[in-house]
Amino acid sequence: MKPSSTRLLDVIESLSETTYAEARFHERQAMEVRVSQGKLEQSRVNLLSGVSFRVLCDGAWGFSSTVETRKSGLKKAFSDAVSVAHSSSNAKAQKVRLGKADLAVGTFTTRQRGPLDSHNLEEKVKLVVDTEKAARSYSERVKSAICSYREIIDEKIIVTSDGASAELHDFKPEFAVTAVASEGEKVMTAAESVGVTGGWIDLFENGSPEEMAKRASEIAVRLLGARQPKGGPATVILDPGMVGLISHEAIGHTVEADFVLAGSIVKGKIGQQVASEMITLVDSGLSERQHSGAGTVLVDDEGVIAQETVVIDKGIMNSYLHNRESAELFDVASTGNARAYVYSDDPLIRMRNTYIEPGDYDFEEMVREIPQGYYLKGPLGGQADANGEFMFGAQEAYAIEKGEIQDLLRGVTISGQAFESLKSVDAVGKDFAFGIGSGYCGKWQPAKVDGGGGHLRCKATIGGIQQ
Repeated sequence: MKPSSTRLLDVIESLSETTYAEARFHERQAMEVRVSQGKLEQSRVNLLSGVSFRVLCDGAWGFSSTVETRKSGLKKAFSDAVSVAHSSSNAKAQKVRLGKADLAVGTFTTRQRGPLDSHNLEEKVKLVVDTEKAARSYSERVKSAICSYREIIDEKIIVTSDGASAELHDFKPEFAVTAVASEGEKVMTAAESVGVTGGWIDLFENGSPEEMAKRASEIAVRLLGARQPKGGPATVILDPGMVGLISHEAIGHTVEADFVLAGSIVKGKIGQQVASEMITLVDSGLSERQHSGAGTVLVDDEGVIAQETVVIDKGIMNSYLHNRESAELFDVASTGNARAYVYSDDPLIRMRNTYIEPGDYDFEEMVREIPQGYYLKGPLGGQADANGEFMFGAQEAYAIEKGEIQDLLRGVTISGQAFESLKSVDAVGKDFAFGIGSGYCGKWQPAKVDGGGGHLRCKATIGGIQQ
């Protein structure tokens, strides 16, 4: 049984010894369908629900969670959180205080074009089966394929002792298809994926499942005949997906306030130039552009209305990403970046939709001005650290010669120092797209995020055969 906001508020007001208290009810319906080699490997629907309490007593946090929704069970869990806080307070050298915040009151629902529940499980299984088959049918060189559909439907109620009272409804579907092509001993893989906040129409508005299957198979086959690049410093154009990956992994994590406090490269750089004047980087859960970003969060898990936070403003470091605790330490307001994956998780400082604002360039113009360089599309895995050093793979890479795009290349990586690469930016595309919404960010617990921007031209190091 879902507890009401009134019942939750009654519980957190039942003990006067707390300086702050919050309650968070969370019910999640998660669906997953997966097909590989024509066989249904996964078809399941999971439902979880529970309530968590977080309190401040004597400057220390206490946290407890329960699946119990009766008032007696809720009161016990709340009392447990208070006990944890009391037992921690003596060992807490720096007492926790909370900063200013724009607290949410009311009902908040993410837009959903084409409700997910208007398509039943059987329809979704058939879609995945048909798409996987279409990928394998593209060419005899496509030897195997995998296709999956996932969705998360969340309902939350968040109340706090200082005034937040919000009911949230959120919808996050994702779809992916992978093709594996081989010829002799050579094996190449390509994937197409999409993840959004929204409904069925939002998920497939930029390409049907059939088109995604065809493209994944086509790229996998073409990669079989692709050559490797020569490595070294180069001028590169990044597609929105690559821009999103660098924005999130190589920049975004360095500006999360807990990492800043731990000594990330941007510590103490508010007001300093860290990128080209062409770069405005934003992390947002709220703005109109974000209606389909997979990381859209209208209200965070501290009951704070999600802000559109300008992290870098025309090249100048403008803001870090905060929860209420770090906001107090930096004497700013919370940016609404406290997020918890499920009810039994503590909220952490996490990104949402992290992107670079569009510029003035047409893509063709950006290519035409390059005598020699590379165009990189489709972010693959990689790594970045607290110093902004990164290395990522690109699914597709094309040499650019005398202002024209050449043949497809394979095995291409891009590396560098993210802020140095952003300082070298001399063109930002007027287009905009998100490109990493089908994955999850992992920072001790998963989180749905997204990243993107327009096409971007900068300097970086290409990995391949060394000259």
